[in-house]
Amino acid sequence: MSDYRIGQVVQGKVTGIQPYGAFVSLDEHNQGLVHISECHNGYVDDVNSILHLGQEVNVMVIDIDLYTQKISLSIRCLEKPFDFSQPRKRARFQHKRYWTDRNVTTGFKPIRERLDGWVLAALNDIEHGK
Repeated sequence: MSDYRIGQVVQGKVTGIQPYGAFVSLDEHNQGLVHISECHNGYVDDVNSILHLGQEVNVMVIDIDLYTQKISLSIRCLEKPFDFSQPRKRARFQHKRYWTDRNVTTGFKPIRERLDGWVLAALNDIEHGK
């Protein structure tokens, strides 16, 4: 176990896939788990869509539990992060959808119209101990 350090990048082989992640063999005696959240940047619905049995992968050691001797691994840490400064490409014919009409001008008017009544009702409840 002392051969591995947090932050170290190693190559391993996928030996098992479960709904919660994939087991990766690092050598003859050590294996670690790549949790589903560490398989890929973004949402991963199914580990099988990213990894396959026998696949060689580069992983980063992100945690070593000295008590249980479990090694946590990440593939996501080695991926290039998304560059938010670059404009996103929109799909052709994609239209932005609004859940209200953009031409509505009422704003907070309905709330403003009812606010006085709500305040009076609350004050009345306080006076009568409700």
